[in-house]
Amino acid sequence: GSRHPFELEEVMMRALFFFFLLCVGGATALQQHVPRRAALGTGVASAYFAAMGPAVGVTACKPNANNCWSTESVGKNKMEPWKWPSSTSRSSAIATLKEVLAAYPREGQGDVDKGGWAYAEGDLADGAARLEFKSGVGQFAKFFNGGKPFVDDVEFTVGTDAVAVKSASRVGDSDLGVNAKRLNYIAAKLRDKAWDAPDVGSL
Repeated sequence: GSRHPFELEEVMMRALFFFFLLCVGGATALQQHVPRRAALGTGVASAYFAAMGPAVGVTACKPNANNCWSTESVGKNKMEPWKWPSSTSRSSAIATLKEVLAAYPREGQGDVDKGGWAYAEGDLADGAARLEFKSGVGQFAKFFNGGKPFVDDVEFTVGTDAVAVKSASRVGDSDLGVNAKRLNYIAAKLRDKAWDAPDVGSL
């Protein structure tokens, strides 16, 4: 038979409640995944990243981590964003950053990143990317990582006037200075092109 009006009201209230949960969950998922996944490579991503600023897509390190630097961190893990000259356009800044990264030695430098590197997500064309840098297979890798190279993730998000950066090791408590050597090498190349890209110290 037909439902009682109170039963219909209850059904409608439940439906509205689940719709609300769906909207909230969808918004949360969009916030979490658009910067890192879906937005990378989309036509609207460039405008999205430019409007949201350098923080989108780059997260903070775990508090007091000994293997991570991030522009979104506070305390000892804090690094400054890389700023391009005010006379330079955002598109030109992205081109410069891509050029500097492309010139990073595939065989590594400063006794780090001997296993090479590659883009893992995005390519900076739309303002964001994640790169994977691999160590060589030395004694540490043999004894502490099953003979496999250690992998570090380096993330970039280009904002309106600066680049947000994060460089973090996936495993281990200490990075033995690897992330700092990598960041400082890239920062020095950007300073050669008149960027404001300070070095980081030691953790």
